[in-house]
Amino acid sequence: MSSKRRKRVVVAMSGGVDSSTALAILQGQGYDCIGVAMQLWDYSEKESPVGATQGSCCTLDDIHDARTVADRLAVPFYVLNMEEVFSREVVDYFVKSYLEGSTPNPCIKCNEVLKFDALLKKSLGLEADYLATGHYARIERGSEGCRLLKGVDASKDQSYFLFTMTQAQLERVLFPLGGHTKEEVRALARRFGLKTSEKAESQEICFVEDGDYAEFMTRGLHVGAAAKAIPGDIVDMGGKVLGTHGGIFGYTVGQRRGLGLSGGPFYVLDIDPGTNRVVVGPESELYSEGLVASNVNWINAEPIGLGSVVSRIRYRHPGVESTLNLTGASTIEVRFTVPQKAVTPGQAVVFYRGEEVLGGGWIERALR
Repeated sequence: MSSKRRKRVVVAMSGGVDSSTALAILQGQGYDCIGVAMQLWDYSEKESPVGATQGSCCTLDDIHDARTVADRLAVPFYVLNMEEVFSREVVDYFVKSYLEGSTPNPCIKCNEVLKFDALLKKSLGLEADYLATGHYARIERGSEGCRLLKGVDASKDQSYFLFTMTQAQLERVLFPLGGHTKEEVRALARRFGLKTSEKAESQEICFVEDGDYAEFMTRGLHVGAAAKAIPGDIVDMGGKVLGTHGGIFGYTVGQRRGLGLSGGPFYVLDIDPGTNRVVVGPESELYSEGLVASNVNWINAEPIGLGSVVSRIRYRHPGVESTLNLTGASTIEVRFTVPQKAVTPGQAVVFYRGEEVLGGGWIERALR
């Protein structure tokens, strides 16, 4: 009599403690696991050799750590070269957004395009039943489909980055860490004897050295040609010229430091690529009554009884009670119950009801 086939899971491994522990947990639960690392960026050519990748993820050292963990657990391990799609879909999006005066979120785009589209498809091609990642989020499965929930560790919850997911994707994805705190994950990693148990967390965008976005673009590391640093005016709300800038991609809404202006304090209120101007003003003018968002995705395919929701306008934003007004098939107007500071075009607004992620969209403009 043949034994029943174990469920196969491809585990996306970044080389950190989270994905390493996710692999060990799933193996302990009896899954047939395969470890996969994505090579996304050629650090050997695009970064300086000394300290360039500190604080990043998905480096060659990280891939080595992932392989070491897989070997420790006797799990097959593969490296997928996905540099081309990453450069096209994530890095070029990042650069284009800054040049258009908005502030991108490449981590969300990477999840959307790389992990839960390209890698999920490759996983299913390996006859896997699921793709697993080390995200701190939960999936609740029921007769009416899947619900995406916050991770139980509020300080580590990553559900904000997952609003683009669909029902079809959620059905094939596992988040083994969603019910654990970070401290519990490190303790589990020690128990499993994983070399990544004490590894520091990555803090920076993986392809930007030292978090210097403007330097990254002017060095032309994204497409082999530097972004044009076209000087322009820094003006107040009335259009009075207060100073000059070296390129709008060096600024973001809410920024205070590095403006080089006397008087103030001044904050960036708006970035206008049409006139190549950066508009500044007092902190009081940073507050908005709401926003307009586009490319809205609903986890359950369609908005269901929207009513009042909690909107988060950035990752660490605590959320604000809001009302939603659908203005098109994929556009929405969000009105806050309390004005919010630094609503930033290019960032995501994500909608919650209790622990559940309803969906989200990309901020087009603030409503003042």
